[in-house]
Amino acid sequence: MSSHFPAYTALAAAFILTTGMASAADLFQVYRDALANDARYAAARAQYEADREKVVQGRSGLLPTVAASAGANRNDDEVEDLQGNKTEKRYSSSNYALQLTAPLFRPQNWRRYQENALQTELAGSIFTQETQALILRTAEAYFNVLNARDALSAITQLRTAAGEQLELARASFQVGTVTVTDVHEAQSRFDLASAQEISARNTLDVAYEALTRIIGHTPEHLAGLKPGVTLSPPEPTDISIWVDAAEKNDLGVQGQTLMREIAVRALGRERAGHLPTLDLVASIRRSNNPSMTAEHNDSRIVGLQLDMPLYQGGAVSSRTREAAALKIKADADLEEARRAAALAAREAYLGVTSGMAQVRALEAAQVSSASALEANRLGYKVGVRINIDVLNAQSQLADTLQQLSRARYDTMLAQLRLKAAVGTLGEDEVRAINALLETN
Repeated sequence: MSSHFPAYTALAAAFILTTGMASAADLFQVYRDALANDARYAAARAQYEADREKVVQGRSGLLPTVAASAGANRNDDEVEDLQGNKTEKRYSSSNYALQLTAPLFRPQNWRRYQENALQTELAGSIFTQETQALILRTAEAYFNVLNARDALSAITQLRTAAGEQLELARASFQVGTVTVTDVHEAQSRFDLASAQEISARNTLDVAYEALTRIIGHTPEHLAGLKPGVTLSPPEPTDISIWVDAAEKNDLGVQGQTLMREIAVRALGRERAGHLPTLDLVASIRRSNNPSMTAEHNDSRIVGLQLDMPLYQGGAVSSRTREAAALKIKADADLEEARRAAALAAREAYLGVTSGMAQVRALEAAQVSSASALEANRLGYKVGVRINIDVLNAQSQLADTLQQLSRARYDTMLAQLRLKAAVGTLGEDEVRAINALLETN
């Protein structure tokens, strides 16, 4: 083999060795940082804590209420009798009251409690969705960094190889074995690779910034894939099983199912606006008024209070029709969520299976591209290949390496999305992907 090819591939090994000297952060560590620092997730957590109070608020409508009141007055009365005699009285009066009201029959309050309990359950489902979304966002940002790093490595190798080919073309031109066209072609490819390297470095910087936005800091180095890693196919292998599971267990479907139940409870609550309410009322009152015959007046009352709505301007009927329409909307939203979940499961499943096939094909293409490059270099030395053949082979190998890198990361991300589609994406799945990475 030519001495140029080992130099070409040695650069990648040197890059890995140099970056691997620092302690590398792996995917699971980055995910834990995201849990602690991601602003979007922190907002979702606060919203969840707020929504958990809805069930407490709904329960309050079923429990007794106690109210206390007090008043103090300064009175200045002037009384005139039939003979025209006027009498002025100045005195202070006060009153105190304590009242308990216990709902005995309030169907609206009961349905509101059921509705709020479902809203609290919905809040938990939404928060779980945000947790899954955080895993996907973190993994995508992590893999984008790795992919940008791999692309930079491949382009750096291409630039180095193009530089070697340029030097060889110049030396050959000096001795008259090639034309100046070969030198220009080599110079052009070297300049193009240099420009691509600048762009690749920028892409890597942007990818790091996107990850920094999620975890709150920029990691010094990220663990890459283990050499020769093998990706696992979906288990079970029947796509229909995944689709059926997604239609039932997808968190979006679960959330819309709860939304439909909330709409049903809301409809019942509005219809209950036509029903009477019955409360138990108990109160204790004391009035201090010197103008009265008795200076102190104490009263204790226990009774039932019945309220019967007769006409409220059509508001109850209007709200009932509104709630009925929203229930129909919730039915349609649930059906749409099921279809979306089924599509997401199919896309993720096919993303895994086709991605694995693409990885295998690109791994074979990497071997053949490397062999083609070596053959073209040897042919160029003995005069059966021209300079452009070598340059094209170099570009083909660099492009294959970049495609292979992207295919691997896309496939792993599709594996996570498939688990998310069936509602099972969690830390165990992050650990499974993390096991494919090199850690120090």
